Amino acid sequence: MNRFARLDRQHVWHPFTQMRDWLREEPLVIVAGRGAVLRDAHDREYLDANASIWTNLHGHNHPRLNQAVRRQLGRIAHSSALGLANEPASLLAGELVRLANPGRVLRAAVAPGNPRLPKVFFSDDGSTAMEVALKLAYEFARRTGRSRKPRFLSLGGAYHGDTVGAVSLGHVDLFHRAYRGLLFASDAVPPPFCYRCRFNRARPERADARGYRMCRWECLDQLEQRCARRRRGEPYAGFVFEPRMQGAAGMIPQPDGWLRRAAEIVRADGTLLLADEVMTGFGRTGTDRGAGTVRGRPGRPSLFACHQEGVQPDFLALAKGLTGGYLPMAATLTTQAVFDAFLGEYAEFKTFFHGHSFTGNQLGAAVANASLALLTDPAGGRRRCRLEADLTRELVRLWELPAVGDIRQVGLVAGVELVRDWRTRRPFALEERAGMRVCQAMRDRGVLTRPIGNVIVIMPPYCTTAAQVQRMIAALADSIEEVLGPVPP
Repeated sequence: MNRFARLDRQHVWHPFTQMRDWLREEPLVIVAGRGAVLRDAHDREYLDANASIWTNLHGHNHPRLNQAVRRQLGRIAHSSALGLANEPASLLAGELVRLANPGRVLRAAVAPGNPRLPKVFFSDDGSTAMEVALKLAYEFARRTGRSRKPRFLSLGGAYHGDTVGAVSLGHVDLFHRAYRGLLFASDAVPPPFCYRCRFNRARPERADARGYRMCRWECLDQLEQRCARRRRGEPYAGFVFEPRMQGAAGMIPQPDGWLRRAAEIVRADGTLLLADEVMTGFGRTGTDRGAGTVRGRPGRPSLFACHQEGVQPDFLALAKGLTGGYLPMAATLTTQAVFDAFLGEYAEFKTFFHGHSFTGNQLGAAVANASLALLTDPAGGRRRCRLEADLTRELVRLWELPAVGDIRQVGLVAGVELVRDWRTRRPFALEERAGMRVCQAMRDRGVLTRPIGNVIVIMPPYCTTAAQVQRMIAALADSIEEVLGPVPP
């Protein structure tokens, strides 16, 4: 066994991993990467089909990102943001504000006054970005007299991180029930999960369920009813959502128009919008109405999913792809009104008492600035459009497999749900590990990804070629056939 694999088995506790299973075989030790390709300690190569857990936007060992890190290392890697400012973080904050406030979205935004997001609070990862948004929204509601006991609303199946506040906003029982005694209560409404929605009267077809659904937007009716019940007391302090695609919930895509209508409903009560774009941000959801969406019309590249629906939130939480997958860093953007609620004389103690040791560190900010330059380059936008079309074209072949129940694509994110019977949508039990077994078979074919239960996630780096996309989907198709075969009813 490789020395590093042996050390790992002896000492490392891996996240979201049943370690008894992990200890049964030699771990795969990654030692190098370039572009969309990873290499292990035995010199085997793999395609990175989930962008290293949804973070690596531009590919591994990107020369411009490497150069940004080296250049900053020659100056300074980190100094405290408590009482000090620095050049890269200041530049990054300015660029994030510019990108988060495009004029065409603000003109159409479903929000009184078309809120701008001029303030940036840096932290470490998606969980902390959401924790910052939650704490700010909570205290803003109290300080403005809107609520004595602020309460939040989110979507069923929501996952917003692993810190206690972020977990409280989540509704994934498998992940969260063990910590119930630590959490505050939050409310949930059903997500617009067309494939498994009880209001969808359409029979299963070999197509994305959003395209043939038969409903009357009952999911929005339930949101309206929940808000109406809350109005009798204190309206919600905030509505928390992932725009266009719920990630860890099982890659649940929202039909076109859902987010805009939902925003209109909650905005009517003055409820703040907290957009979790940890996964969806930085171009991951593709073009405004790109090839991977239900309508199939070409559109312009957009960096933030909520803007594709003309929605401008009051809080925008960013992480994962912020540094192109190089370093842990996150940002929470918010409005001037929220910022002003924390201003006062020192003795008033209105300060936002929250922080992180590596907040706004120079090394992370420098590589994030380089990543944003790549994202805003028109050539990069064209490459993302081509990759989106390549992914759409290759995914079509999976409809031939009887174990594929639904293929859900939004831009450069795809979730393939495995079922026992596509005609009835009958699922595999989680204990059967159908998704894990298929991913293991894909690994044997040189493609790495990780499932969410019975949903196989395909989320390639933006540098992935058409040939590499073809290999990824071919490996997925062959693995489904090998592991599940013709699944009996």
